[in-house]
Amino acid sequence: MSKPFRFKEFTIHQDKTAMKVGTDGVLLGAWTSVENNPFAILDIGAGTGLIALQLAQRCHSEVIDAIEIEDNAYEQAVDNFENSPWSDRLFCYHAGLDEFVAEIEDTYDLIVSNPPFYTEKYKTESIQRDTARFTDSLPFEELVEGVSKLLEPTGTFCTIIPFKEHAHFINLAEANGLFPQKTCHVKGNPEADFKRSLLSFSFKKTENIITELIIETKRHQYTNAYISLTKDFYLKL
Repeated sequence: MSKPFRFKEFTIHQDKTAMKVGTDGVLLGAWTSVENNPFAILDIGAGTGLIALQLAQRCHSEVIDAIEIEDNAYEQAVDNFENSPWSDRLFCYHAGLDEFVAEIEDTYDLIVSNPPFYTEKYKTESIQRDTARFTDSLPFEELVEGVSKLLEPTGTFCTIIPFKEHAHFINLAEANGLFPQKTCHVKGNPEADFKRSLLSFSFKKTENIITELIIETKRHQYTNAYISLTKDFYLKL
């Protein structure tokens, strides 16, 4: 049974789901800009609810919605929302993105997603884990098309994907009228290859500001940049 993951201001229970707390989610929840004071936020593919809870901690949005298609993850997100200090602002829908787009008329100032991204054909014995990890449960094309319909004209969309996919993802987004504003390429240590890309999009075409983030100088020796980004969440930073 998975232990709860305790952050400074909230706890993530993750015993019901294959979608465990990971660095990717924490990075996205910390890196996503809230400087425009979004009124309404949507987290697509909420998993345990981690990113929505981080954003609830970081800003005063009155509406923070999440959608999650997998039964156990949905139940877990609902529990984590209800047990948080911001339960009055958080709501999780049990739905897939296509269904949600078809039924919801609201739009959002900020949309975030930590989508599944294993595109290889290899599958595990766990349907839950496969839903969490493989893109066929939420293809990138479907994600950017859904975002383009749910995002306010002046809104922002933020995501984290494999570094090797980032150019392809930007092309898909641009085909849906979404243009990169900021990109941050992430590597585990100075010698490692880039592993992830954090991306921020809007409908307005601007210069894409590209930065880099290194997580550790060596094992458990975190860089100042990483500590600065995540210190409001991790207990030991």
